[in-house]
Amino acid sequence: MKYLCLVYYSEAEVYSMSKGEWQSLVRECLACGESLRASGHMLGGEALQPVHTATTVRVRNGKVTTTDGPFAETKEQLAGFYFIEAKDLNDAIQVASRIPPARLGSIEIRPVRDLHAELAPNVE
Repeated sequence: MKYLCLVYYSEAEVYSMSKGEWQSLVRECLACGESLRASGHMLGGEALQPVHTATTVRVRNGKVTTTDGPFAETKEQLAGFYFIEAKDLNDAIQVASRIPPARLGSIEIRPVRDLHAELAPNVE
């Protein structure tokens, strides 16, 4: 089953790290990704630019509006994601617990929906 592991942390806390601390965390994240690829869990993933670079798009009554920044103010911001394959939620939790920023913030695990399967006729 496919899961998206969303990485959240406080940008203020992370960006106040020394250069050495930041580079150490980045090296850990890269090593984690390589380890997850080697184990067959990692399907993809990326780090995101800081939240101040975000733009939120809404379409209401056919009109497009944009807002600078994320949708809602939060204590932790979305920092990146790991797209993984896991046998079940317990396996996904084990994988997510190895993602280094879990020590600084949180990892939200979300099962990925298969929209094609939702359109398939029920076979009985």
